[in-house]
Amino acid sequence: MPIQTIITQAQEYMRAQNIGGWLLYDYRNMNPIFWDTVGNVSHVTRPCWLWIAADAPPRLLVSYVDQGRFTHLGIETTLFVSRQDMTAKLGDLLSPLSLGEKDGGKPNRIAMEYSPQGALPRVSRIDAGTLELVRSFGVEVVSSADLLQHATQRWNDEQLQSHLAAANALGNIVQQAFRRIGDTIDESPTEFDIAEFIRQRFIEEGMVVTDGPTVAANAHAADPHFDPTEENAAVIRCGDWVLIDLWTRQPHEDAMFADITWTAFVGDNPTPRHRQVFDAVIGGRDAAVEMLEQAHREGRTLEGWQLDAAAREYITKAGFGDYFNHRLGHSLGREVHSNAVNLDGWETHDTRKLIPGIAVTVEPGIYLPGEFGVRSEIDLFMSDNGPRITTQAQRDVVLIDC
Repeated sequence: MPIQTIITQAQEYMRAQNIGGWLLYDYRNMNPIFWDTVGNVSHVTRPCWLWIAADAPPRLLVSYVDQGRFTHLGIETTLFVSRQDMTAKLGDLLSPLSLGEKDGGKPNRIAMEYSPQGALPRVSRIDAGTLELVRSFGVEVVSSADLLQHATQRWNDEQLQSHLAAANALGNIVQQAFRRIGDTIDESPTEFDIAEFIRQRFIEEGMVVTDGPTVAANAHAADPHFDPTEENAAVIRCGDWVLIDLWTRQPHEDAMFADITWTAFVGDNPTPRHRQVFDAVIGGRDAAVEMLEQAHREGRTLEGWQLDAAAREYITKAGFGDYFNHRLGHSLGREVHSNAVNLDGWETHDTRKLIPGIAVTVEPGIYLPGEFGVRSEIDLFMSDNGPRITTQAQRDVVLIDC
């Protein structure tokens, strides 16, 4: 996304929320949100600051050593040559806000990548010492959590189309992987073999191969992030339960990820226990989606934790609440786990809103140690017309011939 678009969207949000400005800071890649905003700039070795005032042109504050790194952005830049010089010039940037509202000045609240008590780790990127420094200039620091979501995480149509292409590829490849198990069952395929098959299919489809995928049979499926290797992989046999979690995107820089999880049984008759757990997971997933759809019809905007609560309540009532031990879903973007709202009232308490333009996964899971695990993961895009499921939603256990 062009930096000027991000700046405009950030200023729009800050004026509406009575925030005086957004101060982005990075040193040695501690704050990826800084680079989400300015784009890829190589070999920056000193602290750097981007100040986006709510009602004035943006300013950069960077080291004399790094002076040539940011010129392509076309943003007015101030150079510092020492720690003392940096501190003084940072104070100059923030001085118009130091009076605060009580003295008739501009709003003295500024946003940074800060989360009170570290409640949202994805947003908590500023060290305590830097926070102390900024506060010493007489400003109030508030979290940029909702601001950065509004300014940097909303997809345009091209980004949505890139996600849909990845989602379509994943839907086809996961079914091909299940068929591969059936076609090679007499050859004792391992979890690693099927993971290698998926990675090869990504390459053939022109998609990115990152980490993963998860291919997990039986008790391995009770580990939410099981990573099959040649050493730890189990042979897949008739009567096995198989979970596959796979994610990818197109290779260009502005492409968005898709991420899905499906489950299957090798044979024609899953046990009642398998079906009971599968149905509880599907029900929890659908309860969260239905809550979001109803809220849209009623003109209400939900927060991430609320969807997590809906799915968790359903699964708890089904008798499996003690075995659903991760958040309901995560943000999707250029990274498979991106920087917008997570569907989370468990690992954190995510109060960010599900606003148009962002995408999330919805993926409840039940994991029975020593037995098996079930997860059903779909992707959901928040359009102006309401939530849109962008991946195929599994409705029944896939049966693999053997």
